[in-house]
Amino acid sequence: QVQLVESGGGLVQAGGSLRLSCAASGRTISGYAMRWFRQAPGKEREFVAASGWGGSSTYYADSVKGRFTISRDNAKNTVYLQMNNLKPEDTAVYYCNAHKTIVKKEYDFWGQGTQVTVSS
Repeated sequence: QVQLVESGGGLVQAGGSLRLSCAASGRTISGYAMRWFRQAPGKEREFVAASGWGGSSTYYADSVKGRFTISRDNAKNTVYLQMNNLKPEDTAVYYCNAHKTIVKKEYDFWGQGTQVTVSS
Protein backbone atom coordinates (compact mmCIF):
# COMPACT_ATOMS: atom_id res chain seq x y z
CA GLN A 1 0.00 0.00 0.00
CA VAL A 2 1.07 3.51 -0.79
CA GLN A 3 -0.43 6.40 1.13
CA LEU A 4 -0.41 9.74 -0.67
CA VAL A 5 -1.03 13.17 0.81
CA GLU A 6 -1.29 16.23 -1.41
CA SER A 7 -0.66 19.78 -0.27
CA GLY A 8 0.01 23.21 -1.69
CA GLY A 9 -3.36 24.04 -3.17
CA GLY A 10 -5.06 27.35 -2.64
CA LEU A 11 -6.53 30.45 -4.21
CA VAL A 12 -4.46 32.32 -6.76
CA GLN A 13 -5.09 34.98 -9.38
CA ALA A 14 -4.85 34.21 -13.06
CA GLY A 15 -1.24 34.32 -14.18
CA GLY A 16 0.00 33.24 -10.77
CA SER A 17 1.81 30.11 -9.69
CA LEU A 18 1.38 27.28 -7.23
CA ARG A 19 3.48 24.28 -6.36
CA LEU A 20 1.68 21.12 -5.33
CA SER A 21 3.40 18.42 -3.33
CA CYS A 22 2.48 14.77 -2.94
CA ALA A 23 4.15 13.03 -0.03
CA ALA A 24 4.13 9.25 -0.15
CA SER A 25 4.48 6.76 2.66
CA GLY A 26 4.20 3.03 3.05
CA ARG A 27 6.39 2.21 0.08
CA THR A 28 9.01 3.95 -1.96
CA ILE A 29 7.72 5.66 -5.07
CA SER A 30 10.83 4.80 -7.05
CA GLY A 31 9.10 1.82 -8.63
CA TYR A 32 5.92 3.69 -9.51
CA ALA A 33 4.87 5.99 -12.26
CA MET A 34 3.61 9.09 -10.49
CA ARG A 35 0.77 11.07 -12.00
CA TRP A 36 -1.35 14.10 -11.35
CA PHE A 37 -5.03 14.24 -12.28
CA ARG A 38 -7.63 16.91 -11.71
CA GLN A 39 -11.38 17.08 -11.49
CA ALA A 40 -13.37 20.24 -11.97
CA PRO A 41 -16.98 20.54 -10.72
CA GLY A 42 -19.34 18.65 -12.97
CA LYS A 43 -16.53 17.16 -15.03
CA GLU A 44 -14.74 13.85 -15.16
CA ARG A 45 -11.31 13.39 -13.67
CA GLU A 46 -8.67 14.14 -16.27
CA PHE A 47 -4.99 13.43 -16.67
CA VAL A 48 -2.62 16.34 -16.08
CA ALA A 49 0.95 15.07 -15.93
CA ALA A 50 3.03 11.96 -15.34
CA SER A 51 6.56 11.04 -14.36
CA GLY A 52 7.87 7.64 -15.33
CA TRP A 53 9.19 5.42 -12.56
CA GLY A 54 12.76 6.33 -13.40
CA GLY A 55 11.93 10.01 -13.37
CA SER A 56 13.48 10.73 -16.74
CA SER A 57 10.27 10.56 -18.74
CA THR A 58 7.50 13.10 -18.32
CA TYR A 59 4.16 13.50 -20.05
CA TYR A 60 1.63 16.31 -20.04
CA ALA A 61 -1.87 17.02 -21.13
CA ASP A 62 -1.94 19.46 -24.01
CA SER A 63 -3.87 21.94 -21.89
CA VAL A 64 -0.98 22.32 -19.42
CA LYS A 65 2.04 21.73 -21.62
CA GLY A 66 4.55 24.55 -21.26
CA ARG A 67 2.95 25.80 -18.03
CA PHE A 68 3.13 22.85 -15.63
CA THR A 69 6.17 20.82 -14.65
CA ILE A 70 6.12 17.50 -12.83
CA SER A 71 9.15 16.41 -10.84
CA ARG A 72 9.95 13.80 -8.26
CA ASP A 73 12.41 13.39 -5.42
CA ASN A 74 12.64 9.68 -4.77
CA ALA A 75 14.88 10.27 -1.75
CA LYS A 76 12.11 12.34 -0.15
CA ASN A 77 9.41 10.07 -1.55
CA THR A 78 7.67 13.15 -2.89
CA VAL A 79 6.29 14.30 -6.21
CA TYR A 80 5.72 17.91 -7.19
CA LEU A 81 3.65 19.78 -9.71
CA GLN A 82 4.85 23.28 -10.46
CA MET A 83 2.03 25.24 -12.03
CA ASN A 84 2.79 28.56 -13.70
CA ASN A 85 0.66 31.01 -15.63
CA LEU A 86 -2.47 29.58 -14.08
CA LYS A 87 -5.79 30.09 -15.78
CA PRO A 88 -9.34 30.03 -14.39
CA GLU A 89 -9.91 26.78 -16.29
CA ASP A 90 -7.21 25.16 -14.15
CA THR A 91 -9.58 25.38 -11.18
CA ALA A 92 -10.11 21.84 -9.90
CA VAL A 93 -9.29 19.38 -7.19
CA TYR A 94 -5.86 17.96 -7.98
CA TYR A 95 -5.14 14.34 -7.16
CA CYS A 96 -1.84 12.51 -6.91
CA ASN A 97 -1.67 8.94 -8.20
CA ALA A 98 0.90 6.17 -7.89
CA HIS A 99 0.65 3.60 -10.65
CA LYS A 100 2.34 0.30 -11.31
CA THR A 101 1.67 -2.62 -13.64
CA ILE A 102 2.88 -6.05 -12.54
CA VAL A 103 2.22 -9.02 -14.79
CA LYS A 104 -0.61 -7.16 -16.52
CA LYS A 105 -2.27 -6.30 -13.20
CA GLU A 106 -2.56 -2.61 -12.50
CA TYR A 107 -2.11 -1.07 -9.08
CA ASP A 108 -3.32 2.45 -8.39
CA PHE A 109 -3.16 4.50 -5.21
CA TRP A 110 -4.75 7.92 -4.79
CA GLY A 111 -4.44 10.85 -2.48
CA GLN A 112 -7.38 12.77 -1.06
CA GLY A 113 -6.86 15.75 -3.35
CA THR A 114 -6.06 19.41 -2.91
CA GLN A 115 -8.21 22.28 -4.15
CA VAL A 116 -6.78 24.78 -6.63
CA THR A 117 -8.87 27.83 -7.39
CA VAL A 118 -7.79 30.38 -9.98
CA SER A 119 -9.64 33.68 -10.03
CA SER A 120 -9.92 35.83 -13.13
